[in-house]
Amino acid sequence: MIFITAKFLIKPEHADQWPQIAGPFTRATRAEPGCLWFDWSRSLDDPNEYVLVEAFRDGDAGAAHVNSAHFRQAQQDLPAYLQATPKIVSQSVDRDDWSDLGEMAVS
Repeated sequence: MIFITAKFLIKPEHADQWPQIAGPFTRATRAEPGCLWFDWSRSLDDPNEYVLVEAFRDGDAGAAHVNSAHFRQAQQDLPAYLQATPKIVSQSVDRDDWSDLGEMAVS
């Protein structure tokens, strides 16, 4: 799978509304057949920072995502709400789901 983590620094006046602002893009991406997950979290240290954790089945699914109409629309719409260009880590990993964190196993 393609595993991606990206950090988005939102303008302070829009930070509380970011889930709604990014909502159409989020819903459309989650509906893609190759999307495994697409989850936003808000930083505990910086209320203007959101972290996106996403995964796609494979390179073809990742390519379909970045070539989709909703991705192109997000490229047009979302930067107006950002303080800076988002930071990203993207890796291909030999997995298709999350693994258990054995060091904190719950019995």
